[in-house]
Amino acid sequence: QVQLVESGGGLVQAGGSLRLSCAASGGTFSTYAMGWFRQAPGKEREFVAAISRMISRTRYADSVKGRFTISRDNAKSTVYLQMDSLIPEDTANYYCAAIRTGGITATSTSAPEYDYWGQGTQVTVSA
Repeated sequence: QVQLVESGGGLVQAGGSLRLSCAASGGTFSTYAMGWFRQAPGKEREFVAAISRMISRTRYADSVKGRFTISRDNAKSTVYLQMDSLIPEDTANYYCAAIRTGGITATSTSAPEYDYWGQGTQVTVSA
């Protein structure tokens, strides 16, 4: 069983930056591809970014491409989401998720495919 704990959310003005962290425990971190998703009030949970378990192949939603960067440190069992040039539309609860995969470059943009989820961290971007 893998436990995921997000941190780093908060209130920021439009144009600002935040760095989210997700610390994993209870499993072998390097065997999991990781993803970030977000959910705004009244909306479906949506994919934000994903990173493979090795080699750090990455994928991004079109809405965040060029502004957000996902990375991971397997030695620290942590995945990060650097968010720059934030806009009010980025306001949401952000969740990290883990998917066990054998492929070292595999990623997933599909929430149902993920095995474990954190509790989320709130990001609010003011205009």
